[in-house]
Amino acid sequence: MTHLWVRAEQRAHEQRVGIMPEGVTALLKAGFAVTVEESAQRSVPIADYARTGAAIAPAESWVNAPEDAIVFGLKELADDRTPLRHRHIMFGHAYKGQPDGRRLLDRFHAGGGSLLDLEYLTDEQGRRVAAFGYWAGYAGAAVSLICWIAQQRGGIAGPVRAVPSAAHLLADLQADLVQLGTQRPTALIIGAKGRVGTGAADLCREMGVATTLWDVDETAHGGPFPEIMAHELFLNCILARPGTPVFVPASAKSADRRLSVVGDIACDPDSDFSPIKVYDRVTSWDTPAFRVHAAPPLDVTAIDNLPSLMPLESSQDFADQLLPHLLTLPDGDVWLRARAMFDRAIT
Repeated sequence: MTHLWVRAEQRAHEQRVGIMPEGVTALLKAGFAVTVEESAQRSVPIADYARTGAAIAPAESWVNAPEDAIVFGLKELADDRTPLRHRHIMFGHAYKGQPDGRRLLDRFHAGGGSLLDLEYLTDEQGRRVAAFGYWAGYAGAAVSLICWIAQQRGGIAGPVRAVPSAAHLLADLQADLVQLGTQRPTALIIGAKGRVGTGAADLCREMGVATTLWDVDETAHGGPFPEIMAHELFLNCILARPGTPVFVPASAKSADRRLSVVGDIACDPDSDFSPIKVYDRVTSWDTPAFRVHAAPPLDVTAIDNLPSLMPLESSQDFADQLLPHLLTLPDGDVWLRARAMFDRAIT
């Protein structure tokens, strides 16, 4: 019997979950054992999971889960260097040269466990089978617009918090924009044909922000890209990988530009292949904007769990995409491919 152990997220401001109660019910009917940890911050109450018949366990008790349990979470574990002995499903961010990723792989190597990375859960054509991308783009564009609004008021963006729904987010943004009259920024979105770019473009359209939509064809020449400097907002919606051109060079800080907010929605500042060279660390919910140049201002926002801004909607969408594949654990093709990726990385 396959045992899926749904852990509580340890990260602050992370209210998402990768499986909804109806998904737990489907797994139980298929013969799985399911344990769900209690959580003080999850957007879905633990009582909804208890009603499915799943076992309920204290938060962070996965460390004592049976050896054969598959531990399922979304964001990173606490970096306490302890060996990891279980199979873990999560976003590991471990395969692109990140220092934290190397330490995570070392922990699996020490404990004999393995990583089934959700970012690399793909079909036969290499396409991801489940992603939060749309909501990352939507929320990333919203936070970038919040940063721009703060600049128009002579300041820098303050803390952001989760909202009950996208409708609440739109209403809050609209109220802020109304105070500025008819003034709106323009935005250039790279990766506009993907899930992330689509979400960013949808938010911009809702808010009356004129957008220039770029994808592979527009960036194939490798740069430089002066068009980026001619827009107030630049939204990067593509993952860093070998061969990705530099979109915002370090020289952009002091360049002649209209650009005042970079929304690095892909958020890979410590990757060797990052296309945004004006910053080197993620921002946070409490401090969403990092001012990299004072006059004229240039702010970067790069929050790496953006979909949790709308935790319930983004969780439902992701869980619906992932559930058919959870039902194929542990030996479905997508999981075998993910395990092969891990094996290559750890050798």
